[in-house]
Amino acid sequence: MYIERLSLTNFRNYRELTLRLPPGQIVVYGGNAQGKTNLLEAIYFLATGHTPHATSDRQLIHWAVWEDPLPFARLEGDFVTDGERRRIEIALVIHPTRMGQSSRIQKTIRVNGVPRRVSDLLGLVNVVLFSPTDTALVVGSPGERRHYLDEMLCQLDGRYARTLARYRKILTQRNHLLRRLRDEGGHPNELQFWDDQLVSSGAILVYRRLQVIERLKSYVRRIHNALTGDGEALEIAYVSSVLKGPAAEAVIAPSAHGDSEPPPLLPKHIEGVFRARLQERAPAERAQGITLVGPHRADLSLTVNGIDMRVYSSRGQQRTIALALRLAEAALFQDATGTPPLLLLDDVLGELDAVRRRFLMDVVRRHQQAFLTSTDLEDFTPEFLAKATVLHVESGTITAVR
Repeated sequence: MYIERLSLTNFRNYRELTLRLPPGQIVVYGGNAQGKTNLLEAIYFLATGHTPHATSDRQLIHWAVWEDPLPFARLEGDFVTDGERRRIEIALVIHPTRMGQSSRIQKTIRVNGVPRRVSDLLGLVNVVLFSPTDTALVVGSPGERRHYLDEMLCQLDGRYARTLARYRKILTQRNHLLRRLRDEGGHPNELQFWDDQLVSSGAILVYRRLQVIERLKSYVRRIHNALTGDGEALEIAYVSSVLKGPAAEAVIAPSAHGDSEPPPLLPKHIEGVFRARLQERAPAERAQGITLVGPHRADLSLTVNGIDMRVYSSRGQQRTIALALRLAEAALFQDATGTPPLLLLDDVLGELDAVRRRFLMDVVRRHQQAFLTSTDLEDFTPEFLAKATVLHVESGTITAVR
């Protein structure tokens, strides 16, 4: 899987850019704030329809065109997957509205010229992005780690993406009703409809998360061991607000027949536990006006040699764990689809020692295409650069370097 052509118009600091990109390793170097990260962001945006570096699509439009009658940005990419070519186009247009109201942004997506929704992009081009801010996967809020899981699963499973969107809408409606019951009163039975919807959708999310974590564990262990020279054992686990308490123990614990392993946990089992947990927490939910149980309250535990890295970790450990999680994500994509994903590594080498760099370079070489950004070509060996495509970025202009 690789991108063979990228075209940008008014995207971030790129006014006009067209690049032909070969398979293999692509090194993008230049000073700070010149456009390295923006280039990787554009590829990620085309593949997923969203970006981790902006809170609004408005921020993606070049500042110089905001005074135009219709400010816009346009991205176009030609992707190759197992010999099949796809052209993905995304346009962002700012439409003026009545005086005193904020402007409206229109986002249009086309795949091979056919209009599509954002959800239709997921899975067409699998992409993994490592960013220096990924240390938040370790020491950030539980929401950061949930986003990591959801982002990965949405690319792997279209049903998961649709269920997640439905769950979020249900959660919003249920929270609205809880606040009304708290503030204005009413009968608790009014929650029954939204409880049923929340349980059916939430059980699918929990089930798929447990599945992917179980598959991810072995990749994380192996990759982190290699990155640390077998010196530190990283373990990950799913921490659920649903699968706890007496109801969960009855389902998850080994059976009375003396089996060493509990029976497989299926969505129907999770639904039963979820419903029981909602009943347990009902008084607190009505008092606080918010849903306290569900996949939206989950977390990932990250331990090294039994120590919780979310609380006790050095800067170097955080960066290594974050890199291990991203490389494990890439390995999972390859295992699930048979094709390695597009690998986007933003400023990944700066704080890695020689052992970690060698391992990372070996991983990069196994991908059909990988982008690596840096402020200095000395981060790379001459042998690596001799086989890579090298691009220099300065003020939104890219030139090839021999």
